[in-house]
Amino acid sequence: MVGRDPVRLSAVAADARAVGATTQEGLVDLRDRLALGAFLTGFDAEHPVDLLIANAGVLDGRRADGKLEDVDGARRVIEINLLGAIDTLHAILPGMRQRRRGHIVLVSSLAALSPLPDAPAYSASKAGLLSYGQALRAAVAPENVRVSVVCPGYVESAMTETHIGNHPHKIGAPAAARLIDSGISRNKPIIGFPRHLYILSLISPLFPEFVTRLATKGIRFHVAPKGD
Repeated sequence: MVGRDPVRLSAVAADARAVGATTQEGLVDLRDRLALGAFLTGFDAEHPVDLLIANAGVLDGRRADGKLEDVDGARRVIEINLLGAIDTLHAILPGMRQRRRGHIVLVSSLAALSPLPDAPAYSASKAGLLSYGQALRAAVAPENVRVSVVCPGYVESAMTETHIGNHPHKIGAPAAARLIDSGISRNKPIIGFPRHLYILSLISPLFPEFVTRLATKGIRFHVAPKGD
């Protein structure tokens, strides 16, 4: 497990060990490509990775006063959500290709399919991750390496709590984990849920812009100030 907060990382590791897992923690900021690569390649050399889930992500966007994310905030979101995930998978991918087995799972969002006007950088990062994952899936399929992209809606998490607004059809983390696990076992290219919101997100680009704006009016939001 990789994280940049030692207290939270240790707590998650302790929870995992309590249910029988063996853990190894790396105190790394995902934006530090060299440190991240060194930790992951070292781990893979000792414990060949069969399943990689790139789940790290942050949210930024419109504030309560109406101001949109600034350029520094936008760059931070894209560096972590998109570039961090790409750096993560490329540290593990060479070993999987050599062993001719493995499954990479990239956690994107329904915002990749239906961008959020209150979170442009977040939407862009998740759209980029979806596109990258779909292309990579086709590229490495002949080598028996699998790639799936998860596109969830609202899931109970610390990040979701910074999203101040409606959370339609929000589900708990255990329920989301079961849906993801089922999709991985079936090697689904895109694991989207909840189903009806996933379908609406898929077809939303076909609607006129004014219809989309009207339909999403009730789910506009702002992000909590950092530190809340």
